[in-house]
Amino acid sequence: MFNVVLIEPEIPPNTGNIGRLCLATGSTLHLVKPLGFSTDDRELKRAGLDYWKEVDVRFWDSFEGLQHAHGPDARSFLLTTKSDRAYYTVCFQPGDFLVFGRETKGLPETLLAANPKQLLTIPMHGTRSLNLATAVAIVLFEAMRQQR
Repeated sequence: MFNVVLIEPEIPPNTGNIGRLCLATGSTLHLVKPLGFSTDDRELKRAGLDYWKEVDVRFWDSFEGLQHAHGPDARSFLLTTKSDRAYYTVCFQPGDFLVFGRETKGLPETLLAANPKQLLTIPMHGTRSLNLATAVAIVLFEAMRQQR
């Protein structure tokens, strides 16, 4: 239904949990290299439980390659703490790409600067960031809620 993009994820259990979220919502998981782990990683598979083999996961050498493959009409939203536009203000559509960055650094500054109208944030108080799997769940399930 939706596309979840992780750019250079670093922590295997986060990616495993996000894989389960994608399976539960009928979404595709896109992993943009380099990954901070092997997809044979025991922790990745442990977090994804026995579902990992059922996840629709696709690998990309670059975000630009992913964008090129899906064409100019594909809608992408980049999640970052460097925006004031809340994720829940968007009317999500099936097929949208929800793009998340590395656990330690977020999305590259060049990508944010090139796509200012596509930036969204999860409003927070008292912390500067959330766990990646938690952030994906918040936004993905809001997108799903809008489709029900």
